[in-house]
This record gives sequence, structure tokens and C-alpha cells, in this order.
Amino acid sequence: MKVLVMITGSGADEDKVAPTEQMFVEMNAYNQQLAEAGIMLGGEGLQPTSKGAKVVFERGATTVVDGPFTEAKEIVAGYWIWEVSSLEEAVEWAKRCPHGDELTSTLQIRPLYSVEDFGAAYTPEVAAQEDKVAATIRDQHGE
Repeated sequence: MKVLVMITGSGADEDKVAPTEQMFVEMNAYNQQLAEAGIMLGGEGLQPTSKGAKVVFERGATTVVDGPFTEAKEIVAGYWIWEVSSLEEAVEWAKRCPHGDELTSTLQIRPLYSVEDFGAAYTPEVAAQEDKVAATIRDQHGE
């Protein structure tokens, strides 16, 4: 099963701790373990919300909110995509993640949907549409 692992932290703490060389060394070692185990499919760190925006859809209206998102109790600081045999395996890997003592962070693990999860709603027409999107992405990005 594929899972999205989101690294979340307090919105109020977002700009308080700059990454150190030690943090990079520890995280790179962890990522190497994930890669060697065949678990890690991808992942990235996210820039602060001050460099982002959100688009809110509410009751037919669309609103754009520029960062920072100071009202946010939690913000996503990064993510991984993992291929694991079970949620329990993902939890075990997540517990090994390096973390600093300066701030509180959380790893939220969410299974990704697979075709089988949708049953009859996933018609051949829907599959063809998804295949077309996937082909376009491969053509544009060479993957």
C-alpha cells in the first residue's frame, strides 16, 4: 500500500528554527534507510507558509489568501510517499524519524486510494481518462 506521510508542526513555530547541518545529516541518513529498504518513493520539504498561498472555496465563492498562515494551528512542513505492506509498518518506520528537541512535530500517515477502493464507480471510461492524464505527465516530464 502507498501512504502519504506528512510532517506537521505548529504554525507559530514555523520560522523559529533554521535547519542545521546536523539536521540535514540525520534526515539524509534516515531517507537513505528508507530508500535502501525500498520504502521511499519520494518526498520533499516545504518552504514556509509566508512564501505560499491558499485558495479557499466556500459557498460558491473563491478566495485567495496569501501566506503566512499565522492562524494555522498546524502546518505541513514536508512529506514522503512510501510503499509499505501495512499501516503498522509505516508507523514503525515513522517512529524512527529523526526529530529535534526544540519543537514539537507530528508525522501524519494517510493511506492513498487505489483503484480497488472505488469499486463500480471506477468505470473503464474513468480509467481511460486517468491513463490519458498519466500519459500527458510522462510526455511532459519524461517519467
